[in-house]
Amino acid sequence: MEKKVHQLLMIMSLIVLNITMNAQKPQSFSKEELGLIKDASATVPMRVLLTTSEQDEVVLRTKSIEINPQDKAIKLLKERLLATVNDEATKGVGIAAPQVGINKRLFLVQRLDKEDKAFQLFINPQITWYSEILRKGREGCLSIPDRYGEVLRSLVIEVSYIDEKGRSQKELIEGFTAVIFQHEYDHLDGVLYIDRIEEEAAHVYQRAEEQQQLFYKKK
Repeated sequence: MEKKVHQLLMIMSLIVLNITMNAQKPQSFSKEELGLIKDASATVPMRVLLTTSEQDEVVLRTKSIEINPQDKAIKLLKERLLATVNDEATKGVGIAAPQVGINKRLFLVQRLDKEDKAFQLFINPQITWYSEILRKGREGCLSIPDRYGEVLRSLVIEVSYIDEKGRSQKELIEGFTAVIFQHEYDHLDGVLYIDRIEEEAAHVYQRAEEQQQLFYKKK
């Protein structure tokens, strides 16, 4: 009897382990997500989800899962996200897949730290290091209309991701581009910038120049 119970427990443990491992594996877009991506051509903006809608907010508050970087629909989604973030009605400097109803881990960020300032696609991104030096700045969000707030973000971050050619990349990003990256990265975890403001209210911060002398070399 004890042997059978032990075997049953082992089987149940393996089933749970298998479910957990499968949940962590990158997945392709669901049928519903493909419907959203393919319901119009590449140049047509997508509908941006808003916190003013309870149904939309459920999606915005859901943690996204990794996408299979080989999924062929990524190219079309990137083009439609680009059309959305460049549209006058929803113009911004970044947009995450959850904001258009796609709970997968990818987003666009405008590379203001690059000469051409083009938008870049980040697939399955991770922030592997945050600087202790923080930058306070005004933020808004396409999904939270007509509302802005001051948010503290790390001045420099180290990130890893897969680019749109399927190559693994790792780099340091700083300044306002790092702020955009952190904002969009939060979207993948169902976190909004207003949540960060509430969190910051519970902490005490010290001005960096009071702790150490900081200088910029003039040309």
